[in-house]
Amino acid sequence: MPIQRPTWLPSYIPELQGLRGLAVLSVVIFHCHLRLVGTWIHYASLWGWAGVNLFFVLSGFLITSILLEARDKPRYFRNFYGRRALRIWPVYVLVLVTCYSLAPWFLGESVAVAIKSAPWLAYIFFVQNLFHLTLPGAITPTWSLAIEEQYYVLWAPLVRWVRQPLLLVAMLALALAGSPLLRHVHPPWITPTYTLGHLDGIALGSLLALGLYTLALRRRIWLGIGLGAMIAGFWATATIAGGTAFLDSALAVGFAGAVLAAIASTGARNPLSALLRRGPLAFYGRISYGLYMTHIMVMIYFGWFDALMDPYGTAGNLAVVAFRLATATAVAAALWYGFESRILKLKRYF
Repeated sequence: MPIQRPTWLPSYIPELQGLRGLAVLSVVIFHCHLRLVGTWIHYASLWGWAGVNLFFVLSGFLITSILLEARDKPRYFRNFYGRRALRIWPVYVLVLVTCYSLAPWFLGESVAVAIKSAPWLAYIFFVQNLFHLTLPGAITPTWSLAIEEQYYVLWAPLVRWVRQPLLLVAMLALALAGSPLLRHVHPPWITPTYTLGHLDGIALGSLLALGLYTLALRRRIWLGIGLGAMIAGFWATATIAGGTAFLDSALAVGFAGAVLAAIASTGARNPLSALLRRGPLAFYGRISYGLYMTHIMVMIYFGWFDALMDPYGTAGNLAVVAFRLATATAVAAALWYGFESRILKLKRYF
């Protein structure tokens, strides 16, 4: 079974940038949900955590696509891990250094105490999600980053050395079946952020890439499959999967369907595709990594504004949410244009 990119699929899919923007905004709004009580958006904000599941699907598809296209090329591991390090490490290290050097502000304790109690080896090896640790609020988002890094440490060699696509599909199917079952059994050693319990989205994204690269289906058929999966996944989320160990799996199916529909309709002239390709969502997609990693730090840093608005009830709460979004956006944009984008230019060496 040959592995190759469909002729109709461009190398860059701008609609996915908009989906990434939607994911990060959902997470930011989720972390503001206590300030939205009593408003029409409060119930929706409670579901903002699901933005992480969308991130996992997008990451699984994009990274697996890169690996499939590069697996027969020289310097496979050097190029993949080099580019991955440039994308992840600079902002990651900057966030950790900032949090612990300003520990009294961000962590609520002295620098000496914070450094002494910090699980530095866990952070360095991206395994902070595997232990029963209480991550400081400012760096809580790093748990999902750890899952992705652990996944790709194992997935990249498998894509390189396992030559039969059906074997790769079987491995992904095992991950898809195992994650909800592990969440259902919930042994005492598993943490809420344990990698094996959160493989649904990233495995489905990887499966999506494998399907597109191995099955010679027409674009319209892929669009139909995507729309069907999106409807089925979100229906299950709202009904039979709600409140069960299969909720994340249902969300992953819905998001995978949405991603596939966006891929199959890329370049289409309709308002939804245009909304994803350009405008605010695309902008937030571009700065999404920095925004995801720093938005809680920004909220903590400007906590004084929250206190100022407390006497004003709902109006004050809405002002806090608007201020948080504006300041977090400004910080993430400055981080992207002044730091991330400059470092990413080094990818040309990999």
